[in-house]
Amino acid sequence: MNNLFKIFLILFVFAFFSSCKTVNKKIDESAKKEEEKLNKWINQSETELKIVFGKPDSIEITSTGNRNYIYISKKLSVKCERKFEINSKDVIVGFSSKNCF
Repeated sequence: MNNLFKIFLILFVFAFFSSCKTVNKKIDESAKKEEEKLNKWINQSETELKIVFGKPDSIEITSTGNRNYIYISKKLSVKCERKFEINSKDVIVGFSSKNCF
């Protein structure tokens, strides 16, 4: 009986860690796709961004005078935040993304 318990425990631990690897792999793949998608916005105009994403949820002014347009959405109760940095020439020069997968 004791050996049966050890075998069950080993199988359970193996299955648990295997599933964690699968979840991490899917999250990493989603994050990579998100970054590729947002990378296409670099050097695009503020006007194009607003056409696709709409009015930003908020706007921050950086210390360099650039503007951060912040878009927030929810998916499965997870808050996704995308920031696009726009320079004085109304061109997107950077972005960041949190929890968007």
